[in-house]
Amino acid sequence: MEHDADILIAGGGLNGPALALALAQGGLRVAVIDARPAPARAEAGFDGRAYALAIASKRLLQAVGVWDRVAAQSQPMLRIVTSDGHAGRGASPFHLSFDSAEIEEGPMGFMLEDRFLYAAFLAAMAAEPGIALLSGETVVAQETGPQGVTVTLASGRRLAGRLLVGCDGRGSGVALRAGIRRQGWGYGQTALVTAIAHEKPHEGTAHQFFMPSGPLAILPLPGGRHSSIVWSETDAQAQAIQALDDDGYLAALRPRFGDFLGQIALAGARFTYPLSLSLAERFVAERVALVGDAAHGVHPIAGQGLNLGLRDVAALAEVLILAHRRGEDIGGAVPLEDYQRWRRFDATTLALGMDGVNRLFSNDNPLLRLGRDLGMGLVNALPGLRRGFIRQAAGLQGELPRLLAGKRV
Repeated sequence: MEHDADILIAGGGLNGPALALALAQGGLRVAVIDARPAPARAEAGFDGRAYALAIASKRLLQAVGVWDRVAAQSQPMLRIVTSDGHAGRGASPFHLSFDSAEIEEGPMGFMLEDRFLYAAFLAAMAAEPGIALLSGETVVAQETGPQGVTVTLASGRRLAGRLLVGCDGRGSGVALRAGIRRQGWGYGQTALVTAIAHEKPHEGTAHQFFMPSGPLAILPLPGGRHSSIVWSETDAQAQAIQALDDDGYLAALRPRFGDFLGQIALAGARFTYPLSLSLAERFVAERVALVGDAAHGVHPIAGQGLNLGLRDVAALAEVLILAHRRGEDIGGAVPLEDYQRWRRFDATTLALGMDGVNRLFSNDNPLLRLGRDLGMGLVNALPGLRRGFIRQAAGLQGELPRLLAGKRV
C-alpha cells in the first residue's frame, strides 16, 4: 500500500499542528487536513480569545520550535486567586491564593491570544518539510485495513497513511466513523467570552470567582490593563445577556466583576459557548487515535482544555516516534494501546474532577458553601498542600512525556 504520509491528522486548530510538528521532527511524514482557510485565523485582529498555557505546555511549544515565535506576545501568570461569593455582594473572606514564587520553575503559566498562537503554528509548519498542510479541506470518509488507512476529502481527493489522528473537536467525525461512542452531559450553563479594558493594572494575577450560576474567570493579557474573561451563566441568563447591547452587557458584568480593577470597558468581540462534559469511550480504534476535544471535552474551569490536549499530543508523539525507530507498525494495536493506557485515565480523572468542582461551587446551598469556603481556607493555610495544587495546575505532576519537559523525543 502506497502511503501519501505516515500520519494523517484531521483538524488544524492547535493540537493538530502541535502534533504534526512533533512527529515531523521525529522523522515522520505528516499531512494536516484543516477545514479553515489558513489566512482566515492567522490574519485575525484582536478579539480577546486567549489560552492559559501551563508550564508544561510552554515547554512543549519550546521543544517544537513555536514558543520563541510567541514569547513576546505572552503574559506570565504570577498569581492565581480563587474565591467564592455572590454577584454584587463580593467574595467570601476564605479564598485560595497561589503565587509563582512558591515553585522553582517560574510563572505558573502564560496567557496567549489565539491569533498569535495559530499564526506561529502556521509559520512553523511551513518551515517543516515533513508536513503537508491541506487548508480548506475536510475528511468525509475513512477506511481502515491491515496496511493502513485511507481518507476521502470533500474535494474528492483521497489520501493514504498508516494512522489517522482525530483532532477535529467534540463532534469528531473521525471518532464517529470509527464507531467510538461518547458519554457526557450538559451543565445548563453557557460561557460568555470577551476581553475587558480596566483602569488599574492586573499585575499578572488571574482570578476565578465562583458564583451560584457559574464561575467567572478574569485572565491577564499583555500590557497590564486588559484581561480576557470567561463568564459562565445559566443558559437562559447567558442568552439574555448576550442579546443586550454593549452598555447592557457591561451593566450585567460590573456587579460580578467588582471594582478591584477600577472602571472597565469592553475591548473585544463577544462570544458564547455552551458548556458540557463529553468523553470518548475509547481514545483509539483500528488505525485511529483521538487527541484533545475529540477525546475529551471539559468544563473551562482552570482553563485546562488546551493543556489536556497538549498532554495527549506529547504522549502520542512519543509513542509513535519510538515505535517508528524500533521499526514497528506505528498504526498497529500495540502503540495505540500504549497511548490510550498513558492518557485515558489521566484525562478522564481530570475531566471528572473539574465536573465535580463546577457542581460543588455552582449552587447556593449554605452547607456546601460553608464546607467549600472552609476547605479553601484550610488549603490556603497549608503551604505544602498549596504547593502541590500549584504543581498540578502547572502540569508538572505525574509521568510526563519528554515534550512536556521541553525535550524532543
